[in-house]
Amino acid sequence: MIKELKMGFGAGAAILIGISAWMAAYPSYRVYSAKMHGEAELAQATQNKQIIVQQAQAEKEAEVLKAQGTAEANKIIGNSLAGNEAYLRWLWVNKLDSGGNEKTVVYVPTDGMVPQLEMGRIGNGAVK
Repeated sequence: MIKELKMGFGAGAAILIGISAWMAAYPSYRVYSAKMHGEAELAQATQNKQIIVQQAQAEKEAEVLKAQGTAEANKIIGNSLAGNEAYLRWLWVNKLDSGGNEKTVVYVPTDGMVPQLEMGRIGNGAVK
C-alpha cells in the first residue's frame, strides 16, 4: 500500500510539475507566437508593396513606350504629308462628304476675315 501511495504521489508530483512548467512557459510561447505572426504579416505586407511598385513601374514603362510609338507615328505621318496640300484638301473634302451624323464643317473663303459670299456675283456686275 505504501508502495502504491508513493507511486501515486510521484505521478501526482510529475503532473503538478508538468502543469507548472506549462504555466510558466505558456506566456513566453504566446509572446514568441505573436512575434512570429507579426513578422510574417510584415513580410507579406512588404512583398505586396513591392508587387504594387513593380506593377506601377511596368505600367509607367508601357505608357512611355506607347507615347514614344505614337510620337514616332505622328512624325512619320507629318513628314509624309508635308508639302502635299492637294492630298490634304482632298482628304478634308472627302471627310466632309462622308460626315454622316457628325457635325458638318463648312469652309467659307475669307479675305481679311471678311467672308467672300458674293464673289461670283461681283464679277458679273450684279452688285452695284
